[in-house]
Amino acid sequence: MTRPFSELVVGGVLVAPFMTDVILALVAVVLLRPILHAIGFARMFSHPSIAELSLYVVVLGLLTAIL
Repeated sequence: MTRPFSELVVGGVLVAPFMTDVILALVAVVLLRPILHAIGFARMFSHPSIAELSLYVVVLGLLTAIL
């Protein structure tokens, strides 16, 4: 079952529904960063920026699947 595609209008410009998922995932990852820093997320990986990007992709995929 698919969700209805309702475009977001920003200043008269139609924004794709996927962009709302992108923004929500970015907000979620930004809110998770202090928690990840507190538990030592960066020390667990040899390339923490790639691990954080992977986390963003996972959150984005989950949001896309759920919403």
